[in-house]
Amino acid sequence: MIPFVDLRAAHAEVADEVRQGFDRVLLNTSFVQGPDVAAFEEEFAAFSGVPHCVGAGNGTDAIELALRACLTPPPHTDVTPSEVILPANTFVATAEAVIRAGLRPVLADCDDEYLLLDPEAAASAVGPDTAAIIPVHLYGQQAPMAAVHDLATRHGLAVVEDAAQSQGSGQAGRPPVGLAATSFYPGKNLGAYGEAGAVLTSSPALARAIRLLTGHGSEVKYQHETLGFNSRLDTLQAVVLRAKLKRLAHWNDLRRAAADRYATLLSGIEGIRLPQTAPGNLHVWHLYVIRVPERDKVLAGLQDAGIQAQIHYPVPIHLQPAFRHLGHTPGDFPTTEKAATEILSLPLHPHLTPTHQEQIAETLSTLL
Repeated sequence: MIPFVDLRAAHAEVADEVRQGFDRVLLNTSFVQGPDVAAFEEEFAAFSGVPHCVGAGNGTDAIELALRACLTPPPHTDVTPSEVILPANTFVATAEAVIRAGLRPVLADCDDEYLLLDPEAAASAVGPDTAAIIPVHLYGQQAPMAAVHDLATRHGLAVVEDAAQSQGSGQAGRPPVGLAATSFYPGKNLGAYGEAGAVLTSSPALARAIRLLTGHGSEVKYQHETLGFNSRLDTLQAVVLRAKLKRLAHWNDLRRAAADRYATLLSGIEGIRLPQTAPGNLHVWHLYVIRVPERDKVLAGLQDAGIQAQIHYPVPIHLQPAFRHLGHTPGDFPTTEKAATEILSLPLHPHLTPTHQEQIAETLSTLL
């Protein structure tokens, strides 16, 4: 069996440090907002190159928190919810968070080369009620942020980055992060041992607003400035994240090496379309997504051979029953829909061995 991710191997590297940290938390009974939470927030902010990090309960909450903080009060009427543009090719949580924040998601197609938000499609989606845009840094590389910021500047839009898959990524020439949400779901490049997330920002005012929202709108006990909810980073998860953060840069290097190895092994197999890195991007390869004909047949063949390949994502947001109210039909986002029939995520993680990659390449050669 070749696992899609190897959480056991990752845990083995940090097990002693995590155990000591858990013992410390249990001894001090600092279960909620303990010292490790503040320490991780400071360390992850420094790693990400921003002044402020606010922990959250999960990545979906993090997007909602960011939206609520930067769009309060809502800039448009109570009759028509403010609109937020996001790519059709993303995980459902991106659109889900928009709706939970009382806003309306407006989808835009992705580009065919990198499967990231298409700036021209996003520009066409701007309307009189548009308040924000969410560029999604998909698969481990950043969306075209220069074009996103240009669009946002021209129309006065807030920008909330969905950075759940891009921890440690970079992009040449881009401005500092203004507001970004991330997830520490266990399978992420930086993964917790359960649910966890965070919001990164360069704005102290936004950081304070988000922190208020995470703790029932309260900075002083029993005094509530605003209506918030409960979405705080768990202290035990912070312990895990602190231990893993020390290794994240090295683990990302190992992911890049594995991606390079895949490119060499798969380049001669007819029918495979390899993933590409956009110019100026530093990719961290959260996912290695190839495109193949007869994808479902190929996936079944890999799984029969004990290779845990997956699909991210088989059904686009606009074709999900939960988003039927957006009024879309098949054909509305052709690039996203075509990609959904071809994309195939191969196992990729810091502990993936060359031997396993060779086995995967050999199996793919027999299936295509």
